[in-house]
Amino acid sequence: MTRILAYTDQISSAPGGSIQVKVSCDGLDQYDARLIRVIQGDVNPSGPGYREEVVDLDLGGPNPARFQPIHAGSYGIAESAPPLDMGKSFSMQALIWPTLPGRGPQTILSYEDPNSSAAFRLYLDAAGALAFQVTESQGDSDSISTGSPLFGQRWYLASGEYDVVSRTLTVIQVPLISTPQAQDRLKDSKVVTIGTAKAGPDGVIMIAAHSGSERPAVGHFNGRIEAPKLFARLLDEHEKVNPDTAKSQDLIAAWDFSVGISTDTIIDVSDNQLNGRLVNLPARGVTGYLWNGDEHCWKNNFDHYAAIHFHDDDLYDCEWETDFEVKLPDSLNSGVYAVHLQSGSEVYYTPFAVRPPRGNRSAPVAFILPTASYMAYANNRIGIDVPETEIVTGRLVQMNPIDLFMQTHPEIGLSFYDVHNDGSGVYYSSRLRPIVQMQPKQIGHLGGVGSNLWQFNADTHILAWLEQLEQPFDVITDEDLEKEGSQVLDGYRAVITGTHPEYYSVGMLDSLQSYLNAGGRLMYLGGNGFYWRVSFHPTLPGVIECRKSEDGIRVYPPPPGEFYASFTGEYTGLWRRNGRAPNELVGIGMVSQGFDCSSPFILTEASRDARVSFIFDGVEGPVVGDYGLSGGGAAGLELDATNHAWGTPPNTLVLATSKRHSDLYLMTPEDMDDPAPGLGGTEAEIIRAEMVFFETPKGGAVFSTGSIAWCGSLSHINYSNDVARITGNVLKRFLDPTPFPVM
Repeated sequence: MTRILAYTDQISSAPGGSIQVKVSCDGLDQYDARLIRVIQGDVNPSGPGYREEVVDLDLGGPNPARFQPIHAGSYGIAESAPPLDMGKSFSMQALIWPTLPGRGPQTILSYEDPNSSAAFRLYLDAAGALAFQVTESQGDSDSISTGSPLFGQRWYLASGEYDVVSRTLTVIQVPLISTPQAQDRLKDSKVVTIGTAKAGPDGVIMIAAHSGSERPAVGHFNGRIEAPKLFARLLDEHEKVNPDTAKSQDLIAAWDFSVGISTDTIIDVSDNQLNGRLVNLPARGVTGYLWNGDEHCWKNNFDHYAAIHFHDDDLYDCEWETDFEVKLPDSLNSGVYAVHLQSGSEVYYTPFAVRPPRGNRSAPVAFILPTASYMAYANNRIGIDVPETEIVTGRLVQMNPIDLFMQTHPEIGLSFYDVHNDGSGVYYSSRLRPIVQMQPKQIGHLGGVGSNLWQFNADTHILAWLEQLEQPFDVITDEDLEKEGSQVLDGYRAVITGTHPEYYSVGMLDSLQSYLNAGGRLMYLGGNGFYWRVSFHPTLPGVIECRKSEDGIRVYPPPPGEFYASFTGEYTGLWRRNGRAPNELVGIGMVSQGFDCSSPFILTEASRDARVSFIFDGVEGPVVGDYGLSGGGAAGLELDATNHAWGTPPNTLVLATSKRHSDLYLMTPEDMDDPAPGLGGTEAEIIRAEMVFFETPKGGAVFSTGSIAWCGSLSHINYSNDVARITGNVLKRFLDPTPFPVM
């Protein structure tokens, strides 16, 4: 059972900085905390063994344990709304596109006076019909429903009103596209006996939820809402059935979601300017009721993107209080660290990077910790929720406590490999929440026979290798690369990637390219790198956006018209489809994946070229890497190969290629223009990993392994093997300041 959860406010900090640690404990009285340096996260008994180093730093404690809840679900809120005089008639209206009608009551628009019971609510009732409720200040309430459920994924004009003269509640649902026999265009009225009251000056208006007694918001709406409005009068008959016709007379508020799409602010265009904020990042940059396919980028026609898609399982920031702060010693070496929390047998790790002081470097080598990719996979449910996992891995899924915890605690949020409760795709992923899989000792599901590591723990194979070499290195995160640009890499003789740097922003990619253009040396020790384009939010920390447009290996496709990021307006999808295929940067690009067994590399004739003699010093060949912790070989899991049409430089040498992959290895969808038999690993020539080398302008060079499994072979026979020798030879030469020849 996972009874300790935690996360930090930052993913990296320099020595002398501080890391705030936010902890929640379930049924525990206290816990101890210490700071460790992560060296080797793999617990496979066939490997070198788990290794961590305790930092001599007093973190206080034992710390009193407390439970901090996670409140998932997105909504909008405008606080300090003007008093609503319930002694007068009033009405509200919104365009809605529900996705889960009938899945419990779901609020569209609500108003509540926190100092009394005065409130109103326009909502879908438990059956999915439009309903309207009014509560007066003494707590008496009454409601009305059309009694006819709305259809999912259809636009409706929803209205509710209270006529104080006749004491009548009225609710109206109007489909914007009428369908014969659908019977979903309805109006109903009801005379009620509630009294009249005037709400106080501290009213709160919420969109897509209403306030709860034990949670900040309940009754979350699933679906899209556009143009919610509130009036201090009744609507006329024309306004009730025609969108965008309501006059501004006695308008209390009118939120235009087409304004500020890249922000978490919602703008009221009425004179009252009741601007609000969005909680838990509902999806913006999504099509509204006016969208007709004429424009596919929200920046070019805001009116067609005036909707927001809310979900009851959205989560951005848990907003936990800080339990304690770690002041990093000025003398602390750069590296990957974690706060280790323990109470009896309960243990939890919260990793982060200690980067070198800004503007400095403390080692000749920089390791880029692929934190954007960690966020993309954060809390993924691939092991249980994806039915084909056992098929693509060729074995039964091993359940672990983390899998079971995520099934019983969906509130910890989703990854880019999940879908929302309403079946729509996940566009955003955040690190401001516990990421239960990003811990040392955690076993994955796609990591191949053996250690079965994925992402963070697989990358500790590189940390342990550098440690074994006694090679000083600095650690830089993806966020550092995004925020500081190419200057964060200035002066490093060599830069090393992780095993799976799949998710890259334009800022990150530009930084790496600038480093290479200036004569840098890059070791790409993985596969499926630089694949998906992501965007960082311009103001909110710790969150990325990814819309998997056009094609690629994905759980879901974005719907038409939603291929542009809401954070930045960038076109999304594969970097290959954005005109910057990974082949241009590192010589190779993703061609296949398979998660059963890995294969060896076979050296090519090009491996004897004098240009690369340093790489194979002491290597016999022709077989390399017929061993390893990640599937039993050095070539596996996800494979990259050359393709000159996609930008592989003409001076690239293919040093080795993999053989003997199983038929569980299949080519990527973007290469499968015409599906046909013979596309498995035993038949299709495209399914291979290629190890490559090429020189870059100004004396730099690139070495790429083309396989996620490569680093799982480094530790074989106590690091005395061909994979470790090749990788070490490359690093040694890359650290040599002698320029590579440019002719």
